[in-house]
Amino acid sequence: MQLLSVVIVCKNEAGIIGTTLQSLQGLTDDIVVYDNGSTDDTLVIAQQYATNVIRGEWEGFGKTKQKAVALAKHDWILSLDADESIDDELKNELLRLPLNDENVVYEIKFKNFFGNQWLKYGEWGNDSHTRLFNRQKVNWNEAPVHEGLVLPGGIQKKRLKGYVLHYTATDIQRYKTKLMKYAALNAEKYFEQGKKIGWFKKYISAFFSFTQNYIFRAGFLDGKAGYRCAMLTATYTFNKYKNLEQLIRAATETLKH
Repeated sequence: MQLLSVVIVCKNEAGIIGTTLQSLQGLTDDIVVYDNGSTDDTLVIAQQYATNVIRGEWEGFGKTKQKAVALAKHDWILSLDADESIDDELKNELLRLPLNDENVVYEIKFKNFFGNQWLKYGEWGNDSHTRLFNRQKVNWNEAPVHEGLVLPGGIQKKRLKGYVLHYTATDIQRYKTKLMKYAALNAEKYFEQGKKIGWFKKYISAFFSFTQNYIFRAGFLDGKAGYRCAMLTATYTFNKYKNLEQLIRAATETLKH
């Protein structure tokens, strides 16, 4: 066992969370599952594997992850989503780490799957994220969406061997719904920041998103899955700015009255 805590924030992930938790067995004595109101069997499944299953309120991605991290037993935190398993190579690498320098954070490579296909190119190819850190020095920011870790000066980043296996789009319709939710949340964030949107930005951003991921990042080499992934991301980009446009229009109408 390693002296780290795995922290997972989730809601309605019964279809995948068992696979994730199974991959973590033998790694740690502290797996925190922070559930935000699941109505499926997520809690039942989590209680079979996790040592600390908690129900709490949703406060946006950043703040909710902060709360979940605070409930962990150990200071070293491996932060995962419910659809992110670890492979054996990564588990063995984690078990060997000395974890004796709180000024180091660890970046992990990702294998992102669209359905059952590993996407090696495009937006999801060559992907990595910093997911192992010491909470005494590093934690999540408070962003409601697209949260990130706040890294103070003097922090050194190292990369681990092995992969996180990210099964984000096993149910394509559910993934589309998730992207619609993210588009709305990002539009609200942009609106609060005072960002503006015009016709050109709304349409060209979506076109550029598709071209960048499908052509310049070689998403076409992933075949049909690469095309669908690029299209979904472009649609998300369009909806994000469309929602922002609607928020600005509503606010303008309110001021007129």
